[in-house]
Amino acid sequence: MSDGEHVSIWTVPERQGRGRRPAYSRAQITEAAVRIADAEGLDAASMRRIAADLGTGAMSLYRYVPSREGLVELMYDHVVGEQDFPGRPTGDWRADLTLVARNTRRMLLRHPWALAARSPRGTLGPHQLRLVEFSLGALDVGVPVDEILTLVSMLNGWVELAVREEMQGELDFRRSGLTNDEWMIKNLPHVRSLIESGEYPMFSRVVVDAKLPHMAPEESFRYRLDRVLDCIAAALPGPA
Repeated sequence: MSDGEHVSIWTVPERQGRGRRPAYSRAQITEAAVRIADAEGLDAASMRRIAADLGTGAMSLYRYVPSREGLVELMYDHVVGEQDFPGRPTGDWRADLTLVARNTRRMLLRHPWALAARSPRGTLGPHQLRLVEFSLGALDVGVPVDEILTLVSMLNGWVELAVREEMQGELDFRRSGLTNDEWMIKNLPHVRSLIESGEYPMFSRVVVDAKLPHMAPEESFRYRLDRVLDCIAAALPGPA
């Protein structure tokens, strides 16, 4: 194997060679890594830290998970597997993709580190493959597969962006100690001066008329998700 070559964990047998029965399983190691990452972030989920959590030596774990990249692949696939959706598309693509989007949002909010864990170089694990089959299959309604890939990627990209914005907003509010309404009141003098200048008509419309900034995160997500799905509907054959 050349330097830097990626070897998928899914191609490496869990138990390598002969010898005594393994003391641990990849599932146990993965679950410990997820617990640590949830509490302390992805970087904290090192082999040394996981070994301490399991009460063993770090080197012994490399028998089960040979690389850091493989560990992250296992972790990401594990949390994807927490999502609940049917074994196959229902025939209602809009309902199916709504379910995928909401499940993904909940998963990412529950495991914020997962935003950084998904790699385009990574090989899909079993749970990810199941999700891919469901998501792409939902749009298998007579359009080319490249169109399906593009539309599902558009949806997934928007969901990740929406979750990042939601997380950053929560972080900003925690740092400031202010609620959304309190933050708006604090910035009111500056905002009023911008409106009165007459130089920013669209910004003024947002301040005066927009409802989105005042919605709860779940309501805002639903509202914007419906608009993304409307865009997908416009690209599909037949009536929207």
